[in-house]
Amino acid sequence: MHVDLVPLASTSQIERTPSGVDGIPADLEEDLRAFGCKLIHEAGILLKQKQVAVATAQILFQRFWYVTSMKQFGIGDIGMGALYLASKLEECPLRMRDLINIYDLLLQRTSHTLSSPQNKDTFKYAPMSYFGNTFYDLKDALVVAEMQILKRLGFNVHVVLPYGTLINYLRVLGLTSRKDACARAWGYLNDALQTPVYALYAVPTIVSAAILLASRHLDISLPSSPPHCWWDLFDAPWEDVWSVCGYVMRLYRERTQEERMRVMRLVGKKDVRGWLEENAAVQS
Repeated sequence: MHVDLVPLASTSQIERTPSGVDGIPADLEEDLRAFGCKLIHEAGILLKQKQVAVATAQILFQRFWYVTSMKQFGIGDIGMGALYLASKLEECPLRMRDLINIYDLLLQRTSHTLSSPQNKDTFKYAPMSYFGNTFYDLKDALVVAEMQILKRLGFNVHVVLPYGTLINYLRVLGLTSRKDACARAWGYLNDALQTPVYALYAVPTIVSAAILLASRHLDISLPSSPPHCWWDLFDAPWEDVWSVCGYVMRLYRERTQEERMRVMRLVGKKDVRGWLEENAAVQS
C-alpha cells in the first residue's frame, strides 16, 4: 500500500481551522493566506532567491495555518520566517538583514497603498534608522516565527514540489511540444501556491488539475470519457482534481476595493485582533 510521506491537513483541521474557530471568516482567511504568499513571492524576487525555496516557503506558510490561528501570529511575520527557514532547507540561505530589509520595504509599500488607495503619490522607501528599534523588532519576529513554524509543524517540514511531476505527466500525455500548454500548466502550479491545496491534496492531484485547466483554456482535447479518463493514469480522483481547480480559479475572482484594503490592513496579529474585537462589538 502506498504511504504518502507528505503531511496533509486532517478532516477536522479543514472543517474547523484555528482561525475559523477564533471568528475569522473563511473567505477572509483565504484572502489573507493568498496575500501572505504574495509577499513571500515578491520578497523572493527582490532577493533573487531560487524558486524552489520560495515555493517551499509558501507551502510551509499554508500548512502553518492549519495548526495555528491568525489571531496569534501575523501573516507578515510568519511569511518572513517561512522564507528564512525554506532557504535553509533548500541550501540557499539568506542573510537575515537582507530578508528583514526587504520585508520592511514590502510592509512600507503596503502601508503606502492603504494611505493612498488611488496611487496618486509615488511610493518612496524610507530605510530603517541605524539606531532605531525597527530592525531589532523585525529580527525578533523573524526568529520567533521560524521557531514557531518548526515547533507547531513538529519539525515535519518535508515538501515535495510538483514541477518534475508536471514534466513527466506532460510527456505521458504527449503535450511537451505544446509550449503554450506547458507554460500555462506551470503557471497554474505557481498560482496554486497561493491557495491551501498543497496542504490538502497529493501532488499528482494538483498537477492533474493544472493540466486540466491548461487544456480547457487552450481547447486541447484529451481522453475524458469513462473508462478512459486521462487523470486516472495518475491515480487522481476526479472530485479532488475539480476541487483544486476551484481553489485556483477563486484566486482570479474580482475583488472590491474594500476587500483588497481589508486584507492589507490585517498583516499583523494586532490588526487581526482589533478587527475581531470591532466585529464582536458590532454583532453584540
